[in-house]
Amino acid sequence: MMRRISVPAVERRDPFSKILVRTLLLSGGLIYLAPFAWMVATSLKTESAVFRFPPEWLPRVAVTGAFEKPVVEFNGQRGIELTRTDQWVYAVPETALENVLDEKELESLTEAVPIESVTQVRVLDAQWGNYLRALTRFPFHRYAMNTLFISVLVVIGTILSCCVPAYGFSRLQWRGRDAMFVFVLATLMIPGSVVLLPQFILFRKLGWIGTFAPLIVPHFFGNAFDIFLFRQFFMTIPRELSDAGRVDGASELRILFQMIMPLSKPVIATVALMTFMYCWLDFLGPLVYITDERMYTLALGLEQFLGRHGSDWSGLMSAATATVAPVIVLFLLIQRLFVQGIALTGMKG
Repeated sequence: MMRRISVPAVERRDPFSKILVRTLLLSGGLIYLAPFAWMVATSLKTESAVFRFPPEWLPRVAVTGAFEKPVVEFNGQRGIELTRTDQWVYAVPETALENVLDEKELESLTEAVPIESVTQVRVLDAQWGNYLRALTRFPFHRYAMNTLFISVLVVIGTILSCCVPAYGFSRLQWRGRDAMFVFVLATLMIPGSVVLLPQFILFRKLGWIGTFAPLIVPHFFGNAFDIFLFRQFFMTIPRELSDAGRVDGASELRILFQMIMPLSKPVIATVALMTFMYCWLDFLGPLVYITDERMYTLALGLEQFLGRHGSDWSGLMSAATATVAPVIVLFLLIQRLFVQGIALTGMKG
């Protein structure tokens, strides 16, 4: 006689709970997205539209040409409105604006149109020229190449210097391993400002001030957080794979770089993206160690732009958007590996 095996029922989440959770997640996402969306919107506005109240998220303004006047349609054509009464709208046709340079000349071209025949038009007035103006006011290309050079070397140094100790903490058995790992993690509690002055004195004695070396070389000696990420991911890979490599006579470094690292693309992408973001947007490091303006990074370039063109807010937002754009594009390209790396690094401890 067959015994009946009772299977516990799968707990189903209340539909209201799903709606609540998704609403909270969407609200949190919009809160984090709002500053970036406002930066992009401001970069496409005219200077007068930046401080317009109530504020507009989209650069949709009722103006045309050089005259900050509402756009209207009347008698089958488009023009600008000068003023209106209860019965009439005094407007100038758009075709008559081509040779007008002064607002005083508009009065002679005014047409009186019945108010019921006039429709106000809102046009998209995205000022794409703000980007060209902003990026030509400071050497964006040179600063971008400097930042890219630093970021790529730092990413390479971080991956190489963190995967080796992480392999030792996760795949090798040696006395005091866990205690040493805890000691490495404890370094995360040391604030960066505490070691800033000793590092500056050290780099000054080495003659590295005014070069890229202080921004690159320290990353070839590993850091606790990325070692932790690599170590947690390595522990999800079956140990039998390493044992098979040892049986075939492979050294530990060969096992790491030819067997473990090819399987670790998610965590490599995660570490690379976070490190690249940090270096690309870093301001304090270049501010302390870089003295030559030709070696400035984009973060220092934006600060320089703010100091010289502080009243050009749309230009500043255009330059900031162009600075952040490469990081966003990089994240969109590797977001699948990034999410997978974050999800798998905490599966084993």
